[in-house]
Amino acid sequence: MVEAIVKEMKLLTPKGEKAEDFSVVAKETIETIYFGGGTPSILLEDELQLIFDALYERFEVADEIEITLEANPDDITDEKLLCWKKMGVNRLSVGLQSFNKDELKWMNRAHSAAESLACIDKIKAAGFTNFSVDLIYGSPLLSNEDWKQNVQTVIEKGIPHISCYALTVEPKTILAKMIEAKKTATTDSEKQAQQFLLLMEWLSAAGYEHYEISNFAKPSLRSKHNSSYWQGKKYYGFGPSAHSFDGVRIRRWNIPNNALYIQSIQKNGVPYEEEVLTQTQQLNEYIMTSLRTVEGLDLNYVKIKFGEAFSTKLTQQSAKFSSTKKVVLENLKIILTNEGKLFADGIAADLFF
Repeated sequence: MVEAIVKEMKLLTPKGEKAEDFSVVAKETIETIYFGGGTPSILLEDELQLIFDALYERFEVADEIEITLEANPDDITDEKLLCWKKMGVNRLSVGLQSFNKDELKWMNRAHSAAESLACIDKIKAAGFTNFSVDLIYGSPLLSNEDWKQNVQTVIEKGIPHISCYALTVEPKTILAKMIEAKKTATTDSEKQAQQFLLLMEWLSAAGYEHYEISNFAKPSLRSKHNSSYWQGKKYYGFGPSAHSFDGVRIRRWNIPNNALYIQSIQKNGVPYEEEVLTQTQQLNEYIMTSLRTVEGLDLNYVKIKFGEAFSTKLTQQSAKFSSTKKVVLENLKIILTNEGKLFADGIAADLFF
């Protein structure tokens, strides 16, 4: 897999066409690198180094580059932390999910509550000042008091960034089958909404910036990488299921099948699908992503890029949400209120063209 990912980088020029001579391809400058979408913390040092070497051969790297690696708590050791730091990783994203032992067991997570707590101390001791943890709310086992304890632990530990997600039940998963068989309780949307509102209240009081619906950060410690997605910047993805975007209208994603991906790369072909976004799709994507951020939807940007008629229509369409206190209109920007954040997807869908 590592060899295939490395080879994929060498097969593509900036426009995605196959390069006959890789050495003559102009190098683009990248501002962030993100190892994720799987479990990169299981990679050995030599394997990780191969990917770094290929990245640095293929791209110029910005001076203040942010390099994030996703890690499971049970993979984090003092030795690995020093290794990652030596390689240039300067940000970690840790899939904690919870500090509650019963909930972790119910989620079938490999790590324990003790490991969740211990890995934070190890990360800080290794000198990482920028790291994030994931927490999940709204599970049947999670009371508001348990949820408060999870969030309070984050605050007390001084964790700089937190990503929080409501538990969702995906079709055909073990959880979905257990709910269907009445072996466990299903999720409660009202409880999820209540816990999300409590989360915003607690983290705001603790000085965290709620800069995107699922993400909170201490001042100046937003995730640069994830922010680039919401800002519609260009990005490359390498590996099975990886997505790329040219920053304008072309989206590309590699096939999700590991074996077929490796076979294609070995034959010097990158197995991907692609779509070219229409102007309407580009506008709808901007509506969806911008509404999720603290900056909101910029009507002036819409006017300049898509035309005044669209900007006017959005102003008119958003009035009903303004009257119900779900959005506010400030300085030609449509911004979700805390109440509105509960309905973000629905509001965005209503504003789509």
